[in-house]
Amino acid sequence: MTQQVPSTEPELAGVRNFRDVGGLPTTDGRRVAYGRLFRSGHLAHATESDAAFLSSLGLHTIFDFRNAADQKLEGPDVELPGVRNVNLPLTDPAHGAEFWTMVRDGDLDQLRSILADGKGANRMITSYRTIIKERTPEHSQVLHALAEDSVPALMHCAAGKDRAGLSIAVTLLALGVEREAIEADYLESNAAHRRYKVHRSSSSASAYSPEVMELLRPLFDARAEYLAAAFDTIEETWGGVDPYLEQALGVTPEIRERLRKRFLD
Repeated sequence: MTQQVPSTEPELAGVRNFRDVGGLPTTDGRRVAYGRLFRSGHLAHATESDAAFLSSLGLHTIFDFRNAADQKLEGPDVELPGVRNVNLPLTDPAHGAEFWTMVRDGDLDQLRSILADGKGANRMITSYRTIIKERTPEHSQVLHALAEDSVPALMHCAAGKDRAGLSIAVTLLALGVEREAIEADYLESNAAHRRYKVHRSSSSASAYSPEVMELLRPLFDARAEYLAAAFDTIEETWGGVDPYLEQALGVTPEIRERLRKRFLD
């Protein structure tokens, strides 16, 4: 039975950016059912009450797209009884390690050198394009698992914005969700109560000065231009969503129909 629209969004104390993806419209007039697909930031700091709420969702599988460096920084997810945990890193553990060390530890001049004059946003765009082009095996695994038995599912990375955001977007493309609705859901990560807390090693005021925070902003924003770069990469590389799903991800029309039966009202 399809769950009804939740009257209020849960306030989770230790999990940021949680939401049910239900309600999004498809191009053929249907909607994603509630209670089937969820997204969030990492679950490492979930409280007992958070864990109780997550357990109440009847989750089958949690997809964690963090890499080893992320898990070392934040910690492992809390264990939820009876839930399968699948770790599929969408970036290599060493990818950008020096960069993120500088983000956490660097002084203003260092941050200017790597992030000023649009370099921060360009890095994000490049990252989105790379994930779409190079992480097709992981996205294929996710969609095949969802078609088989992994519903209800929760997808998360560290902030629940980029890697989880792209994986949710790919899933929604396979379901035929309207492009504008995918973008609107993605941009929800910008809400103040959803945003990832920026980690800086120093607690001094200068470490969080307005200029530092402005330099860091592109890394922690969800921007339409980032998601557009991912969609453009699909068009440029495979010629459209249908060949991308079939050729890159091995998602046949039959598998797409199985996904639609699992996720759509």
